[in-house]
Amino acid sequence: MPTTSPAGSRPTSVSDDVDTSPALSLTPTEGARFLLERVSAEDTRAEYRVVIYTPTATHEGRATLVDDGTAAVTLDAPAELADTMQMLAKLTARSAAKKREDGLPPWPARVLRWRGPGRGA
Repeated sequence: MPTTSPAGSRPTSVSDDVDTSPALSLTPTEGARFLLERVSAEDTRAEYRVVIYTPTATHEGRATLVDDGTAAVTLDAPAELADTMQMLAKLTARSAAKKREDGLPPWPARVLRWRGPGRGA
């Protein structure tokens, strides 16, 4: 009978020629990836590093989110991309109070979303 345990499987490897650095792996071939990475958090507010990755550019900024649903985003990016980041930051802020009520951590460490053809972009 063939074994089904990982120990019985053939070893696999990843080529050393593949660059797996985070910046390159988040750069899409089309559309845009929106990243919020928590820098610090208090009970009712959190600071996030925000990054928008497109096939041709990367836009970085900061955001302050408050659990009353407000979000102040500082970002140098085209208006359409900045508006989408603002919306994602507000959605994250709006959900914080409910998460806390449910006994969950209110501020996620990372939020990553893709928007492109057929996905609202």
